[in-house]
Amino acid sequence: MKALIAGASGIIGHGAHEALKAHGAEVKGLGRRPIEGIDTVTVDLTNAEETLARIREQAADTTHLFYAALAPDPDLAIEAERNGRMLDNLLNALEQAQAPLERVVIYQGFKIYGIHLGAQVPTPARESDPSHMPPNLYQSQEAMLARRAKTARWDYVALRPDVVVSGNINGNPMNIATVIGAFAAISRELDVPLRYPGNETAYRVLMQITDAALLGEASVWAAEAEGIGGEAFNVTNGDIFRWERMWRDIANYFDLQTASPVPLDLEKHMGDKQPLWERIAEKHGLAEHRLDRVVQWGFGNFVFNTETDVISDVNKIYRYGFTPRLDSRESLFAAFDRLRERKIIP
Repeated sequence: MKALIAGASGIIGHGAHEALKAHGAEVKGLGRRPIEGIDTVTVDLTNAEETLARIREQAADTTHLFYAALAPDPDLAIEAERNGRMLDNLLNALEQAQAPLERVVIYQGFKIYGIHLGAQVPTPARESDPSHMPPNLYQSQEAMLARRAKTARWDYVALRPDVVVSGNINGNPMNIATVIGAFAAISRELDVPLRYPGNETAYRVLMQITDAALLGEASVWAAEAEGIGGEAFNVTNGDIFRWERMWRDIANYFDLQTASPVPLDLEKHMGDKQPLWERIAEKHGLAEHRLDRVVQWGFGNFVFNTETDVISDVNKIYRYGFTPRLDSRESLFAAFDRLRERKIIP
C-alpha cells in the first residue's frame, strides 16, 4: 500500500499515519506546511494547478487516499463548496497523474446527521438514517465521491467518528483531551475546583468519543476490507457516558476537587489566561508556551454545551468485521498520559 493522507497535521490524520506505518504501508502526508515526523507533500488543495503539479512530482504512485482535510467556514454553503472542491481537485490530480488509486477512505463527523443544526438527532444514529437539507460539507463530498466512483477504477469508504481523542496535537489544537488538560492545569494553578464549564443539560446527556488510535486501526481495515466499497460506517469506542460521571473521574485523574458545573464561554473566559499559561509552561518545562497552539476553546464550547444525546450505532461496522472497542475513560486517561509525556500539559 502506498498511502497518501490529506489533512495529516490533524489528530485523525496523525492516528492514521501511525496505524498505516505500523501496518507496513508507505505513507506520505499532505498539508499546507511540512508536518513534523511525516514525509509531507506541501500543497494548497484549493489550487487545482498546484495540486496536480505536486501529485505528479511526489505522489503519482498513490494506491490509497485517506481524506481528513478540512477547511471550516461559518457559512455552511461556502464550507461545503470549498471542501468539495478541494477533494475534487485532489482526485482530478491523482487521475491525471495516472495514480493506481484503489480506494478512498474519507472521514465524516456526527455533523453528517445534522447535530450542528440544532436537530434532535434520533439515537443511536444509523448510517442509513435519512439525510437533511443541505448544505453540509460531508453530503457534498460523499455525493461527489459516489458520482465519480461509478466510472472510476477506485471505490470509497466513509468512516464516521465522533469527538476524536488523541495524545498528540501535531499543530492542531482541536482535541478535547488538550482542552480538558489545559483547563485542569489552569484550575490547579488558580487553586479552584475543576468545574465542568458547560451547562447543566449537557452535563447529563449521553456522549461518546472515538480514540484516534482506534480510528487509525479502522482506517487500515477500511482500506483493505473487501465488499465495503460505497459504504459508510460509524466508528466510536463502543461505549457511552455522561460528563456528570466522567468529570469526577477526570478530576480524580488530575488529583483535583470538583463541584457543580459553572457554564463559561471558554473563548471569552479564557482569553486572559496566556500570561498564566506562560508561568505554568515555565514551571513545568512544557513544550509550548502559546496557549492558542495547545487549545481551541471554541471546540470545547461546542462539546461541553451539546444538549442532546450523541450516540452512534456501531453495529454495522461490527457486522462487517471490524470489532475492536475501547473503554472511553481509559482512552481519555491514555491521552492525558501521552500529552504529559510529550510535555504538552503538566
